[in-house]
Amino acid sequence: MTTNNLKKYRPHLHFAPKRNWMNDPNGLVYFKGEYHLFFQYHPNDSVWGPMHWGHAVSKNMIKWEELDIALYPDEFGMIFSGSAIVDWNNTTGFFPDEPGVVAIFTHHLENGEELPPVQTQSLAFSHDQGRTWTKYEGNPVLINDTKIDFRDPKVFWYEEADKWIMVVATGQTISFYSSPNLIDWQFESEFGNNIGVHDGVWECPDLFPLKVENSNEQRWVLIVSVGDNTQYDIGSQTQYFIGSFNGSTFIAENESINWLDFGKDNYAGVSFSDIPKEDGRRIYIGWMSNWRYANQVPTEGWRSQMTLPRQLSLRKSGDVCKLIQHPVKELEYFLSKEIEINGIIENEDGLKTYQVNKPYIEVVLNIEMLDANQFSLILHHTKEHMTTIDIDSIEKILKLDRSKSGIVDFSDNFSHDQMVALENTDEIQLRMVLDSSSIELFINRGEYALTSLIYPDQACEAISVYSSNGKVRFTNSYISTPLK
Repeated sequence: MTTNNLKKYRPHLHFAPKRNWMNDPNGLVYFKGEYHLFFQYHPNDSVWGPMHWGHAVSKNMIKWEELDIALYPDEFGMIFSGSAIVDWNNTTGFFPDEPGVVAIFTHHLENGEELPPVQTQSLAFSHDQGRTWTKYEGNPVLINDTKIDFRDPKVFWYEEADKWIMVVATGQTISFYSSPNLIDWQFESEFGNNIGVHDGVWECPDLFPLKVENSNEQRWVLIVSVGDNTQYDIGSQTQYFIGSFNGSTFIAENESINWLDFGKDNYAGVSFSDIPKEDGRRIYIGWMSNWRYANQVPTEGWRSQMTLPRQLSLRKSGDVCKLIQHPVKELEYFLSKEIEINGIIENEDGLKTYQVNKPYIEVVLNIEMLDANQFSLILHHTKEHMTTIDIDSIEKILKLDRSKSGIVDFSDNFSHDQMVALENTDEIQLRMVLDSSSIELFINRGEYALTSLIYPDQACEAISVYSSNGKVRFTNSYISTPLK
């Protein structure tokens, strides 16, 4: 395998392993000036296999340093997904001298062809900022004798009751446990019956409080990934619930279906633990792929990348709260505004094209649909490869078409349109980050997200805009390119 093949499609702004297979982000935690990203990792092949925890660190969440493997399989099984926290007050007894990091993860033990696997929750701890790990001698610390699917623990400290809370996926529900020390766990409650989407197994939960923008209100957000089910077109998806949590029980405010991302390629995402209070952000990273074709994407020697880190917030629309996503502000350090896009375009002018020729870009468009029926943004990766984003003001639909974006024939499902239903198309803001093999689209100041992999020969030669049957006005719109 040549170095060029290894580099093809490699992202500039997103984390990807140097070699071999990666899936879910695990153990996202901030400690002593470093953001830690652990991840599901198969070190011996670029398709899914025996799971380890890979490890990378960063000062800014954009440029990452990949470190040695953190956790290896053992007699209790493979190392499946989980979380990490800082034990500031030595509740575990692992850190008599100074605080350290604890990983809480699922052991997955295969039991032969006739019996189901066994999934249990276990601990490991580190005294040297995650560089080396000791597995707890009393593993596993939590067993469930009735649930076959019992995995992906996300743990946080609940200050109001001085206890740890574990949120864990249990088949088609989410279960909550509490502990004073991460070792002794007590069942609290179960959520999910008769609410939400149950088209696939529930996975990778996360629970955290968020403030509502421009208010003193706070809600709790529960994120739940929904696994692939071949009966349905979409593949892997992620839903969220907004409600209240009292240290024991989560109650959703309403029964509406809420999707975290409308693209095909954002799954199994979770948020960072221990972001300093003076920072105050809730920062999320997802796995940028879909189980429908994750093992087939056309990268050589490595597979998968993560989404950009995203800051989460809540915004009230009437009586309903929505989860809002923005790329973290650290992205700004890598981009510089270069091309302004302002004024009016109308269909009789044809395509208006801007030459770019950069390895990655950000596009911000503030669009006023004056009387046009449709607006189109065309990303010309090369003369042959393009991705199109269309906004239909009559149907109130945004559609992303990647059927001509490059290599697409590795999956029949990959070329299917990705769509967002919009409440209003009179004024629309699009913010798009285009990397060598991905598009992350944020619509109406983060109200909707659409994440999509692409595999063109190069990222972007040019960008065209076009209106159909009328005029469109741009204000404060621009293309940012790599900072020189």
